[in-house]
Amino acid sequence: MTHGRRPGLDAPQPRTGPGGGRPRVPGRGGGRPPVPGPGSLLPWVGLGALVLAQVCYPLTGGATRAGLTVATVVLGYLLSVGHALLTRGPRTAAALVAVATGGGFAIEALGVATGFPFGSYDYSGELGPKLAGVPLIIPLAWTWMAWPAWLAAVRLTSSGPARVALATVGLATWDLFLDPQMVAEGYWAWRDATPALPGLPGVPVSNYLGWLLFAVLLMSALRPLAGPAAGRAGPGDAPMFTLYLWTYFSSILAHAVFLGLPASAAWGAAGMAATAVPLALALGRDRRERRDRDHRPRRTADTTA
Repeated sequence: MTHGRRPGLDAPQPRTGPGGGRPRVPGRGGGRPPVPGPGSLLPWVGLGALVLAQVCYPLTGGATRAGLTVATVVLGYLLSVGHALLTRGPRTAAALVAVATGGGFAIEALGVATGFPFGSYDYSGELGPKLAGVPLIIPLAWTWMAWPAWLAAVRLTSSGPARVALATVGLATWDLFLDPQMVAEGYWAWRDATPALPGLPGVPVSNYLGWLLFAVLLMSALRPLAGPAAGRAGPGDAPMFTLYLWTYFSSILAHAVFLGLPASAAWGAAGMAATAVPLALALGRDRRERRDRDHRPRRTADTTA
């Protein structure tokens, strides 16, 4: 609105979003969204390597599969932390490492030692070196998926509490795929796996409740520590959105078709859908708006009185 000024004469006009009106700010967080920099291709390269490793997973077995699992987690970790560093800077990346990696190790060490909050379990020796009974790659896995889950929530809502809640669900429900798969591989085992979700024997319900508890603590801490830049989404976040959706859809396919885990495919599909489906719809809507805007005839400003 120009408050009485005539377009083209009295004042320059602000840019408008699709269909006119106020400009649309990605992420709805206010301020300027992150702009892709010179390293914007690096996350895509990392994502490509990660996808290739995951595609190879069902084709391997034994020690080769275990080694590929470790490599996949390391790639995912580097991808998420590297993206946070490239797009948000050192403060956000350091906060992500401190909260997700450091916190992830602490909660896992507590779980192995006491059985709280997940239940009593033990890791095998197939996932590499351990510290306090926890394979060193386990905290990396928390970090790998915590960052895309957070960014998905930032993209979908502007409310701080709603972001924490949606990111919590987006991360915790990933375990509906992860735990049944890793237990089936023998990478860890539960001492008492009851009660369990229907169709998912071997994993107690307490494990999923523990994931929810730690995920909400993680996201609640990440929000203030990562700084204002972590509260805005932008074009440079496309690799993370793609990572989240790839994880969702590829996990459904892998569990249902290649890994012989149809129940975890169904539970994971239902759980992660709370974040993945709205994200996919929002990104599809953005794409249609860009296409319509690109095909809309350009109009010159009216400079006549």
